[in-house]
This record gives sequence, structure tokens and C-alpha cells, in this order.
Amino acid sequence: MDKNKRIEDPHAAREAERYPNPIPSREYILETVRNHKGPCVFERLAELLGLQDSRQREALERRLSAMVRDGQLLLNRREGYVPVNERDLVRGRVIAHPDGFGFLHPDEGGEDLFIPAKQMRPLMHGDRAVMRIAGLDHRGRPEASLVEVLERANKRLVGRLHMQGDISYVIPDNKRIHNEILIPGQHLAGARPGQIVNVDIVEYPTRHHPPVGAIASVLGEHMAPGMEIEVAINANGIPHEWPAEVLQEIKGYREEVPEPDKAGRLDVRGKPLVTIDGEDAKDFDDAVYCEMLGSGWRLYVAIADVSHYVKPGTALDQEAYSRGNSVYFPQRVIPMLPEVLSNGLCSLNPDVDRLCMLCILEFDRTGRMLGFRFEEGLMRSHARLTYTQVSAMLEKRELDVRRRYEKLVPHLECLYALYKALFAQRQKRGAIDLDTVETRIDFDESRKIRAIVPMVRNDAHRLIEECMIAANIAAASFLAERKIPTLYRVHEPPPADKLEDLVVFLGELGLKFPARKNVEARHFAALLNSIRERPDFHLIQTVMLRSLAQAQYQPVNKGHFGLALEEYAHFTSPIRRYPDLLVHRGIRHCLKGGRKENFGHSHEQMVLLGEHASMTERRADEATRDAVDWLKCEYMRDKIGETFEGVITGVTSFGLFVELANIYVEGLVHITALPKDYYRFDAVGHKLAGERSGRVFQLADRIRVQVMRVSLDDREIDFELVEVLSTRHRPRRGRGRR
Repeated sequence: MDKNKRIEDPHAAREAERYPNPIPSREYILETVRNHKGPCVFERLAELLGLQDSRQREALERRLSAMVRDGQLLLNRREGYVPVNERDLVRGRVIAHPDGFGFLHPDEGGEDLFIPAKQMRPLMHGDRAVMRIAGLDHRGRPEASLVEVLERANKRLVGRLHMQGDISYVIPDNKRIHNEILIPGQHLAGARPGQIVNVDIVEYPTRHHPPVGAIASVLGEHMAPGMEIEVAINANGIPHEWPAEVLQEIKGYREEVPEPDKAGRLDVRGKPLVTIDGEDAKDFDDAVYCEMLGSGWRLYVAIADVSHYVKPGTALDQEAYSRGNSVYFPQRVIPMLPEVLSNGLCSLNPDVDRLCMLCILEFDRTGRMLGFRFEEGLMRSHARLTYTQVSAMLEKRELDVRRRYEKLVPHLECLYALYKALFAQRQKRGAIDLDTVETRIDFDESRKIRAIVPMVRNDAHRLIEECMIAANIAAASFLAERKIPTLYRVHEPPPADKLEDLVVFLGELGLKFPARKNVEARHFAALLNSIRERPDFHLIQTVMLRSLAQAQYQPVNKGHFGLALEEYAHFTSPIRRYPDLLVHRGIRHCLKGGRKENFGHSHEQMVLLGEHASMTERRADEATRDAVDWLKCEYMRDKIGETFEGVITGVTSFGLFVELANIYVEGLVHITALPKDYYRFDAVGHKLAGERSGRVFQLADRIRVQVMRVSLDDREIDFELVEVLSTRHRPRRGRGRR
């Protein structure tokens, strides 16, 4: 680079620190292009920047490509670079609607731009694009016009193959992908109509032509057992095949911990640590043990030492990062780590030596934490217990189970006493305790649904939860005190607009929310406790839950609103969550005498790691929801025409979502299937109100419905209203308005 040019770049020093052979900064490149009269081709730009060296010119090409991808520059058809005019153009992510239109969510935040169906033709859901604000639509929304696609989000899709005459096409499973993918005959790869396939995009859509694809693989027949999981995995882009490099790295792992690895660790094999999990659990992240300590307790929380085995920069680490977390489908798991680790060497299986990260905590008799420390440990689980067994011993005090584990019962009783103190502290600080119902699917031998049953939480579940929360608090505090970059589990207070809607909704019910400013979790907890005996409790709880923010991973410690904690991180599940692995690395770094300055991850890197981890968490939730919705539709296919009682769980402008009582299947009563009237949608009140009749349908109303239609492809169940069983509203008398 020419010396004078380098001086002109105000960010030259920063670039020199980052790269051994630096080139001009993005800011300087943008300024140079802006000052150029008209589009600036590569050769002219390199000349203006004083770049002669071939390596620097190659680096400039890469940087320019990145700037085009990020929407800072546009490349016109004559290969000239032009700057994006920030006043007229907006960069963002395309959010498609199944009906063909879409929205652009700006990278810089702010109001979404409406994209009409015509402008959506060359776009697909998830694409990044530069768009120009073209005016306002008939509803007054900013309307966008496509300038350029920056980045394509979909390289492979999953869907069902159809044939019509000589034309073959795939209808994507993701209903936000409204494009049908044309499949030329030479790209059918032997697939047959009706089969579920993976299709690679060969040509992306244009304003005049649909996308073209090639069949990459056939997943199977449409109704084959287990197909719902295959579709969910592929449709949501969940990594599920181990790369060859990973398989090569794990070849050396055995079932037992090598003796040299045990050296230099705190040996707690003599302490009766136990795991407590569900009946079908296979990977055991955590083990616990409690003992009396004067007038309080000492709690040992032993967590699988995954960071000992998964080292930064390895193929195994890269794949764990890519997956982000294990994904739990009905009767199938896509693990974050290979089974030799997740179910073997890392898992705290009974009666075998295992490496662990120990969190040793001390509490007084009230459950207040007095102190903690972390150690690299060596442990041996003394029993693999289930929640059902522990509940039988501690809550129900069943003699046969207590006799079977008589050596462990005193320690479990000690643990139970600590739990009660910790739970009292939880209530004292005002953590939100929601009374929600989770379900599991019970299959028969042919993998058809036998029943959908609620999962009952007992004190054993809550006991482990409180122990894990305590260890997570300690981990967050430990790293915050040492200023080590890490990922906190952040749950922010509810957004102001949602809180205001909640206050208005409660006011309609004659209830007053305890606070309007400086809202704390205890305000939610106090309201919930005051209404638990009301018949509309679940209605109010549902609306309160929807007002809360979504938890996420980020390196800025903003506390956990729902748990009423100032510091919180995920430490206790490194086998199945990548953020926990990062927390372990930070703790180990400190235990080895490391400082903030020489830790392997910067704050900026943690920002990106947190965004990725939050994304993979949402991706897993969406995939499991897709699979469960498919299974529930399959379960209801032979029940068309039958009637069921249900409760309204959602109200929209187009109808009512209803969950069937004791079946836990949700479907839609479309607004056209309600008694004839003109219905006004009240988003704040979560209700539809008939203008002429005064009839009101609201969350938590009990109604009887008839099953009218079930669509596996759309994951939709349609109901028709039969009768209203209970409601808090009465129709107005008189004819009403016409």
C-alpha cells in the first residue's frame, strides 16, 4: 500500500493490528467509492487505494465481496461498485408469509417493511436483501421494492415431490417457502411422486421464473413411521451426520477414563453422589450430594467435564458449535456430541469413574448462599435414580423404595431439607413460578400414538432444579468477578408495550398490576399468587406469560428477570448445550491461573457465539414443534367428525385456537365457522366480539368442537364450533347495531 494512502485511512492502525498484510478499512473503502464519480470498477478502486501487491488485491476482492454481502456496497451489472444510500435503501432479512407476501426486518432494527407478493417472487424466506422504500401500502405500512439479493438463506430444502404431466416439482415443507421448486427430469434421481425428498437449489427464483432444483436424496414415503422427525430435521437445517474429521478424532476414546487423566483432581469418589433424571434419560450431565454443615448444608454439584475432552479448534468442537444443543424428539435424540462422549465417557453413569467439574456450595439454615468454590474433580455415581423413585422416597415415603436405597436415604433427606430452604428463598426473592402443563407422546409397538399424556412435576424435579440454579448462579458470579468473557443466560424485563397491554387486560378483569415502572419479577409472582383460586387463573397466566421477553445468551450480564436473579449462566448441561461448555472453559481457565487477557475468547466473539446459540435453541424448538404437530395431526386423522370439549388457547383476527381437553391437541376454529356475525378482534383483550349479537369468545372459554379437517402437509386441524360450555361474557340484549 502506498504510504500516503495508508496515512489517509483513519483506521489503518486498527487494520495493521489485525492483519500482517493489511489493506484499507471498510470505512475508507466506502469513503473512496462515495467520492468517485459514478460506479467504481475493481481496477480503478485498487488504483485509488494504492494497492499493487497481488496478495493485497486478493484481500481487497474478498473484503469487497463481504461488503456487498453485508449490504454496504452494491455491485451493478457492469461490475461497478456503488455505495448503499442509507437514506433510501434498507438492508435486512426477509420474513416470508405463506400467502405470498412478506416483510423485511432491517438489520439496524426499526419497523419492518411490507413486501408485496410481486416483489417477493425473486425472494425466499430468510434471504438477506437491500430494498428501497417505495411508498406506503393501503394500510399505511412502508412498502419495499427489491434492489438486490445480498445472501441466499436456502441451499437445500425438504418437501414432497409432485408430478403433473411432464412437469415435476417439490412443494417445500416450510410453508414460508411459497415457491414451488421445479425439478428437471435429469435431476429426479429416481424419486417417485409423493415421496419426501431433499432438494438442492440449482437456480434461485427471478421475477419471471420459479426456482429450479435437483433431488439430493429421498427421505422416504410420506406416511412412513418416523418420517415426521426426518422432515423436521431436514426442514430446519439441523446438523445430524458426523463429519469424517469428527469420527477420526473420537476413534481414540474408550469407555473408561485413562488413569493419567485422573491425576491432580479433587477425589470425591467416596461421597455418595447420585444422578436424578427421567426414566428415558441416557446422558447424565449432573450428580448431587448434600451433607450437614454446622447449622447449614454443603452441596456438591458435579457436572460432566466435557471441556476436558472437547478442545477449542478441533473438528469435534466445531461440530458441537454448529449443532449448538442436543435436539430431543419423541423417541429420538440428535445429540450435540457423539454417543461415545454423550452417553459414554462424559456421562456420569453409575459405578464408573468420571471426570467432573465440581461446584461446592455452602448454605445457612434459611437457604442463603454463604459461599462456593469450583474444583476439577474425580467422581463415581453411587446410583442412577429417577424422579419417580426419589419422589417415592421423599414425598410418598414408600417403604419398599426406601429399603432398596437405604444407604442413600439419609443423604437424600438432607438434600430434601436443603431444597425446601432453597425454594423458600426462591419465593422470598419473588421468582415467577408458572403452572404450565408439559406433555409426552406415548407410542404403541408400530410407533403410532397411543395417547398424549401430561407430565406431572414432583418435588424431585424441583429439587434438582434448585440445585442446578444454585450452581448456575455460582458460575455466573465466579466469571463476572474475574471479568472473563462468557455467555450469561439473560432474561430481560417485559417490553414496555407488552406490559402496557397486560395492564389494560388486567384492568378489564378488575385487577390491578402492582407496578407500572421498575417492574420486578415479584410483581408478577404476587399477582399470580393472589389469583390462583380464580376460575380464570389459566387465562390470566397465559396472557402474563406472553407478555414476558424470550431468554437468550449474551456476554452482557443483564440478569434473569423470571428467576429474579442479578447473575445467571448455564453451567450444568455441557453435554447438551454449547454455552455451558463455554462457561466450563472460562472456569477451568481461572482454576489454571489464567487471566482475562489471555482467555481464548473475546467479548466480541462471545456476542457472535451467543447469537448463534440463541438461534440453535430456537431452531431446536421449531423442529420439535414441527415433529409433534405432525404426530398430533396423524393421531387425529381417524377422528374426523367426532366432537370434543376444549379450551380456547389463542385468539386471532382469523379465528380461535382450541386445545382439546385431556387430549392436548390444538386446532383452529376459523372465524367463518363461528355463528354468523361481524367479529371485531381485540388484541389486548384477547377476544373476538360479535358486533350484532354481543357474543364474545376469549382465552380460556370452554367450548365443544367437531373435528372437520386434518392436514398432515400443513400441520393443521380444523374445528367447527358446536356449543359454548362456559364463558365469562353474556350477549347484549336487543338487536344491536346492524
